[in-house]
Amino acid sequence: MNDLVVGVALGSGAARGWAHIGVLKALEDMGIKINVIAGTSIGSLIGGAYAAGKLDELEEWVRAMDRWAVFNLLDIGFSSGGMVAGERVFNHARERFGSMKVENLKRKYAAIATDLYTGKEIWLRKGDLFDVARASCAMPGVLSPKSLNGRWLVDGALVNPVPVSLARALEADFVIAVHLNSQVHVDPNEPAHNLSPEAADGGAAIAAKEYIDADDEEQGLFQNFLARSQNYMDQMRTKFARTPKSPSMLGVMAGSIDIMQERITKARMAGDPPDILVQPKLGDIGLLEFDRGSHAIDLGYETTMRMKEVILDELRIMKKRRNGGPRASN
Repeated sequence: MNDLVVGVALGSGAARGWAHIGVLKALEDMGIKINVIAGTSIGSLIGGAYAAGKLDELEEWVRAMDRWAVFNLLDIGFSSGGMVAGERVFNHARERFGSMKVENLKRKYAAIATDLYTGKEIWLRKGDLFDVARASCAMPGVLSPKSLNGRWLVDGALVNPVPVSLARALEADFVIAVHLNSQVHVDPNEPAHNLSPEAADGGAAIAAKEYIDADDEEQGLFQNFLARSQNYMDQMRTKFARTPKSPSMLGVMAGSIDIMQERITKARMAGDPPDILVQPKLGDIGLLEFDRGSHAIDLGYETTMRMKEVILDELRIMKKRRNGGPRASN
């Protein structure tokens, strides 16, 4: 029997999304061959670069990015349906990495966006890679909607923040999901994967249990996220707060979307859990702190490498099941 078709589901998270680079690098270092990439929002951009064989070039660009470089890529204006028009950064990426078609990528790839007027979940599997990523990343109020294939599209995270279902639809047998906005509080002295004794019975059960039993007391991390986003926008001189103590307009929009996405993610993963769930702790990274790419990449890599034995064990268990081998036991 052929090897398992391994897929990754790369979730939303704005600047936290650079952690996806570290996760993918760690999986490569484990010797895992990834065949399918499904991405939502920033996950669609990182996943597209990986599917095109451009991950190393993207990492080099991200690690070299400072605040001034980020600011120069923001075409700020309110006339296009968002605080940032968004064309400058994606055009820059196209010039830097070259124009690519989704259907011609080295690995099977698709991204998720949301139809602004119908609310439908749209799966994007053809067309210009950066147009597809641009549509998937269009956070309402922050990045303007993208007109594509006769629809006005916004952030895919509104309907499917961590696209496990899309990875399975692309025929992945084994799905590794990356959730960047997790509010689950974990003891730092415990293993990052926070496994229960059910580990030998499959990663899907583990992921489902984590989401059903997840702690909903998330106000502390949410407030910290708002504070960091507000501080960053202060330095960019685009703060819209009425008083020094009130959150910025951007902070309110982004934080509210962040909470909504977390609720949607919990509901969807409870019904369609991945085989492995990677959750780097990125709560200290604000919405637009894209200049902190090195920190996010390193956290993604370290978190994934701490799960190495779990991931490889789960892959072995799945392969045995497919080949009719005995079921793992404790």
